Amino acid sequence: MAKKHLVLIGNGMAGVRCIEEILKLGGKDLFEISIFGNEPHVNYNRIMLSSVLAGDMTVKDIEMNSLEWYEENNITLYRNETVVKLDKEKQVVYTDKGRETSYDYVIFATGSNPFMLPIPGTDLEGVIAFRNIEDCETMMKTAKSYKKAVVIGGGLLGLEAARGLLNLGMEVEVVHLHHYLMERQLDEEAAKMLRQELEQQGMRFLMQKVTTKISGRSRVKKLKFKDGSETEADLVVMAVGIKPNAEVGIESGIEVNRGIVVNDTLQTSIKNVYAVGECAEHRNIVYGLVAPLWEQGKVLAGHLTGLNQEKVYEGSVLSTKLKVSGVNVFSAGEFFDSDSSKSIRIQDEFTGVYKKVIIRENRVIGAVLYGDTSEGTKLFNMIQSEEDVSGLSSASIIQSESNQDIQTALVMADSDNVCGCNGVTKGEIVRAIKDDGLCSVTEISSCTNAGRSCGSCKPLISEILAATIGAELAEAKETVCGCTSLSHEEVVEAIREKGLSHPKEVMNVLDWNTEAGCSKCRPAINYYLGMVQPVSYEDERESRFVNERMHANIQKDGTYSVVPRMYGGVTNPTDLRKIADVAEKYNVPLVKVTGGQRIDLFGIKKEDLPAVWEELGMNSGYAYGKTLRTVKTCVGESFCRFGTQDSIGLGIELEKKFERLSTPHKVKMAVSACPRNCAESGIKDVGIVGIEGAWEIYVGGNGGATLRKGDMLAQVETSAEVIEITGAFLQYYRETARYLERTSHWVERIGLESIKEKLLADESFRLELNDRMEVALSALESDPWKEIIESESLKKELFTNTHIEIFQ
Repeated sequence: MAKKHLVLIGNGMAGVRCIEEILKLGGKDLFEISIFGNEPHVNYNRIMLSSVLAGDMTVKDIEMNSLEWYEENNITLYRNETVVKLDKEKQVVYTDKGRETSYDYVIFATGSNPFMLPIPGTDLEGVIAFRNIEDCETMMKTAKSYKKAVVIGGGLLGLEAARGLLNLGMEVEVVHLHHYLMERQLDEEAAKMLRQELEQQGMRFLMQKVTTKISGRSRVKKLKFKDGSETEADLVVMAVGIKPNAEVGIESGIEVNRGIVVNDTLQTSIKNVYAVGECAEHRNIVYGLVAPLWEQGKVLAGHLTGLNQEKVYEGSVLSTKLKVSGVNVFSAGEFFDSDSSKSIRIQDEFTGVYKKVIIRENRVIGAVLYGDTSEGTKLFNMIQSEEDVSGLSSASIIQSESNQDIQTALVMADSDNVCGCNGVTKGEIVRAIKDDGLCSVTEISSCTNAGRSCGSCKPLISEILAATIGAELAEAKETVCGCTSLSHEEVVEAIREKGLSHPKEVMNVLDWNTEAGCSKCRPAINYYLGMVQPVSYEDERESRFVNERMHANIQKDGTYSVVPRMYGGVTNPTDLRKIADVAEKYNVPLVKVTGGQRIDLFGIKKEDLPAVWEELGMNSGYAYGKTLRTVKTCVGESFCRFGTQDSIGLGIELEKKFERLSTPHKVKMAVSACPRNCAESGIKDVGIVGIEGAWEIYVGGNGGATLRKGDMLAQVETSAEVIEITGAFLQYYRETARYLERTSHWVERIGLESIKEKLLADESFRLELNDRMEVALSALESDPWKEIIESESLKKELFTNTHIEIFQ
């Protein structure tokens, strides 16, 4: 039987997920599939754009389907090509590039467009939406040259944009029409707590403001409000909502209301033409969350393949489980109080936890959770099942079990949803673990799609995995990558036991699935070999990421940025003159002070790098490396009237001792001379805070999108003790963390108490760690900039070879 031609209009999450469901049902043998997308990218996870903006992920990290996936499934992908019309009589679609493609079936998955306020000034430079990768790139570029950003819209998208812009170093104000934030997802009390937290992070809020005009000549300068007030802005990000992208449907004569109108099988008013996702309107509702879009895709897949035609889409019960600027929030159902309902509430302002459950006629109909969302899945399942809770106490409804680590997974029914985004139940996950021998969350996500979207359910997936196969085995089997079934720990153990000494040897002896490995495993193996054998192992330069090989950060235009070392953030007139002279001589387009108290020279041509390094005459700041980046310091007791300790002296000593040390991921430190914490020690991998007569050592902090306050590891009296414990901590991290695992995740995985027991209670082990650290430090080579300057062979290899493989 000849294959039918299936055309997908839109290369986004909803449409491609529908194709995945079709392929699961044997669609590869039934259809020739063509996909048209109006962006130059493969299908990517829009939910994670805020992580790209914050710098915690790259565009590559959020890709959901690689080019190889399209090829393996015989899918023809047309990128940067937009369908402009459909002819229902000829069954042909037309694109903006003049292409005409016939079809047997069409799926509209054109998504939505950001809503731009209909006010004067929206056409000015610097006024954008936050919807795609291009918007992220615009914001990141703007942050390099401008200072003040205003986000219009205090919903989820607006707050994520604001957090990302803060991370980029901009001053941020959020303008919101309502009197409290995220009014669609939170009640007023939860929103109040969220606002307080975000204000502590540095956001400023202008509430109940109606924007009437954006003014400026060619670029935005200020916003004016209905009450006569105004605020300055170099960048305006509109996050006030979305509207279905249904223009092609209208142009093609398809019935459109708010969105493209579909029935319970997702068919439009035209035969063989369907719609899913944010462009579709079902029973007068347009859905914007991913879970309903996945449900629609599954129903349509069954209908098109003929394997499940009796199943129809009847709408979705919505829940939202999110992390907003590092704060967990959850809401589902009817979460506002009414005369016909009663509520159970718990509020702990000290720990930042708020919980409210709404009950009507002995059934849970809605919930809001702030801070602790561990009960979100249980409550959502109660709402969906309409369970009678008359026999339950208030505490059993709203509070977690005391032994929650495994208990939550054990008490869930197989029919209970674990991943709300993808509609995956506990039973489906357990069956996949048992039937397919899955041993890691990554494998479960690949097999079942659970955790593949927002990722908030991954801790629960981990619990289910541990409850199914045992906690120790589950912990051990987070595989390095798809090239092997081995975990990071198993690879390190094999290197030690078998005396493996080269990446290719590791792959051969450990039966790698691919001959040359991939961009995930090669850098990891290279790190592990160097960590285990710091003296004898010769670093494999080609297994490092491009920035580490070039010893400079590559920029989007192919130029590089250069950051010289400034120990403790301290400089002098001589070094400043060198920087100024280099900037003038090489026409450096941007010279910027970084958040780590250094100076960054942007826009250096690749061929100029050696000369720039030589003329600077300074050490590399390793702004590109998986190593110690900076030790940020405050002024300290020498000048500050509040300083209790010599923060600069200790910061410089730490930086000089540990610079160039290879670590699983970047490491940032800070030393503050008093609890006012001007160097932001509380959100660093290692943060030191001076108090009267002592130092406090904090670890595992993170200032990125997943904001994490550091945990206090120890209090000591002397600088020598600080250096000893810091050395032991870093070596323990080097030996037990997985490659690309930040200290914040490592501390949570290993456990603070376990780290304390190893480093503080066991003095002999602490000394052993420091001994191994000294061996690693003794093996460090000279400054890489100096090494390249003095080596003609290295210069030739790096600066004349145009075929260097780049791991993005």
